[in-house]
Amino acid sequence: MLRRTKLFGRKTRITFALPAGHPPGTVSVVGDFNGWEPGRHTLVPRRDGTRTVSVILPAGVHRFRYLATGAVWFDDESADRVDGRGSLLEL
Repeated sequence: MLRRTKLFGRKTRITFALPAGHPPGTVSVVGDFNGWEPGRHTLVPRRDGTRTVSVILPAGVHRFRYLATGAVWFDDESADRVDGRGSLLEL
């Protein structure tokens, strides 16, 4: 699930959220906004039973995917679009 919060100017805070334990292990969000570097934006467990991480992004189109333990890549169906190369946010 994605949550968007408009910030000052043309920036948006995107909060990436997944249920705790699904998928099991560590999950990070990787994309064009972090040089596709695994582990740079790792989702953190919250008291409400979710795991989240927030990233501030400029206006434009951004591509991302999730990477879970065991080299499991997956997309976010709540993104604006999903194609064969990942999830897309249109800000």
